[in-house]
Amino acid sequence: MAATAAFLIAGGGSGPSGPRALTADEANRLAITRFRNYAAHGRAVTITVPGTAGGLTVTGSVDYQGKLGYGVVHGTGRDTSSDGLIKWTPTSVSVHPMANAPARAPASPPRSAWYSRPLLSSGSALDSSLTIALKLGSDRPDNAQLLPQNGAAWWGRDQVDGHRVDVMTGPSSPGRSGTAGNVRYWVGPDGTMYRVRVSVGSESQPVVIDFDTQKYVPVKPVPGVTPTR
Repeated sequence: MAATAAFLIAGGGSGPSGPRALTADEANRLAITRFRNYAAHGRAVTITVPGTAGGLTVTGSVDYQGKLGYGVVHGTGRDTSSDGLIKWTPTSVSVHPMANAPARAPASPPRSAWYSRPLLSSGSALDSSLTIALKLGSDRPDNAQLLPQNGAAWWGRDQVDGHRVDVMTGPSSPGRSGTAGNVRYWVGPDGTMYRVRVSVGSESQPVVIDFDTQKYVPVKPVPGVTPTR
């Protein structure tokens, strides 16, 4: 499952709380949640990124089959120097600064004034958050039988935008024993992912990725930006 940087999760849902072992049904739903994102082609997302000088909010879409994200970024509790459009792949980030960034990114990205740089593998809460968002889709389900064996667990029930969900923690990351529970998922009865929460690096607040807060808009290529297949 999603694993980038050092993850520690805090807090959880409401209602009866765990942790306890996953039932077979819960394990099956957790196993297909990333595959459902991929099968839908993409999802609308709102990514809330923490920061000591003020956070960032990225509102947009992630194309899980094309491995592309596109949206608009706004600073929260800080100046607007980071505001503008943003497009990212697993290896690069492109930004289009805007003094008065819109609430939603235009469906067709501007054709000029983009500035690109490599996506950082560490040291940036924004880049780690973008990487996590891209990894929440997979072209095949996870192995449901291995999830409980590797530490995935049920923690409680909650509601997200009127949807009743189960809150589950993911298994240990491949090759990183003891990281079970570092990522928390809000999963609906049919395996739909509604929220993911995970801490990144030394930030005191977790990254929160919410789904279905707005309609998914297919991501169109930014000039000069090539998706990573």
